[in-house]
Amino acid sequence: MDTLSVLREVDDLDQTAVPETAPRQGRPARVTERALDRLARSPYPRAILLYLVIRTASVQLLDLLAARRGATLADRLTAWDGQWYLRLAVHGYADLPGTLDAARQPYSDAPMAFFPLYPKLVGAVMWLGFDVVTAALAVSVLGGLVLACGLIRIGRAVSPERGDRTGLLLVALWAGAPMAIVFSMAYTEAVFCAFAVWALVGVLERRWLLAGLCAFGAGLSRSTAVVLVAVVVVAALIAVFRRTDKRWWALVGAVIAPLGVVGYLGFVAYRTGSWTGWQDIELRGWNTEFDFGVETADSVLTRLTGDESVFSTLTVLLLLGAVALAVVAVFVRVPWPLTLYGAGVLLLAIGTRGLPDAKIRFILPAFPVLIPIAIGLSKRRTATAVAAAAAWVVLGAWFSAHALTAWRYAI
Repeated sequence: MDTLSVLREVDDLDQTAVPETAPRQGRPARVTERALDRLARSPYPRAILLYLVIRTASVQLLDLLAARRGATLADRLTAWDGQWYLRLAVHGYADLPGTLDAARQPYSDAPMAFFPLYPKLVGAVMWLGFDVVTAALAVSVLGGLVLACGLIRIGRAVSPERGDRTGLLLVALWAGAPMAIVFSMAYTEAVFCAFAVWALVGVLERRWLLAGLCAFGAGLSRSTAVVLVAVVVVAALIAVFRRTDKRWWALVGAVIAPLGVVGYLGFVAYRTGSWTGWQDIELRGWNTEFDFGVETADSVLTRLTGDESVFSTLTVLLLLGAVALAVVAVFVRVPWPLTLYGAGVLLLAIGTRGLPDAKIRFILPAFPVLIPIAIGLSKRRTATAVAAAAAWVVLGAWFSAHALTAWRYAI
């Protein structure tokens, strides 16, 4: 082979090598571009932004009304039970000073009425160098962002053809609901609801380990978790008996789900020496017990037939509206785990005696009752859906701000 032929072959090799090596050099850039494109098309950033906008607007209205009454925003966002959680985060259960019962008598067991996960999370954030108020509010904000993302998945499950649209409407309706201000307070609702939403996502998507772990976390957050745990366990056992391909994971989820709430109630029973220790603390400390709705029925009749304030009457109407929506959820065939959970939370809140003005906050975790509204609005024109959601948010923001500034015992 002559020298000219060799040079031609080398030149041909160089030319064929360029197309192979060039894509390799540009591959990381293209991967990054695809990732950014997926992120831009993802509904989760929009859900987070929507949630933050609504909650910020609600907090700003609260700040305005609180200033008119000589109160500070920080004081309102840490009011009532918020003070208990702040003290628990700083002192713990054993060293909490000045605990009293409903009769204003010393009661050392009173702190155990509050479930431990939220103050523990606040304490963990404090360990990073934040003060207790900032840490408590940060935990609530982060919990809200997690639940907003979970609502997108719920929207996809209940409305496959308009899933993300339905999910975003659910975010707007829940973030702007009356008494949704507690999602921005030193309260457990945001954390509990985040666990509840993702536990139900796990049930609907047959991700049983996710469902069990989230139900476990919810059980360390609020007593309302008994309803969520029951739904997760029943759904998991149905999957086991139907011999589905994930039946062993379903069994694991069913075992894990009740450990949080059962473990904490068992701990309180051990500390108090009574099997009904936690219920005894609720009764002595807050005059709260399950009375099958007797007090609630009396309160509703009194307010609808008496000369009551607009706020008091609206509280009753919202409660009755939630019950009606729970019935509607059955007829529009919302998946039974969501319907059962929502109805269970409503029944627990309605059937419990104590603080009737706070019922709207107690039913707030029953988010599935808003699903029929979200599905209905998702089928309307964008302008109609936005206008309806905005009106709901304005009502909820006013209701929340008024409850924290002008109405006693509504929180």
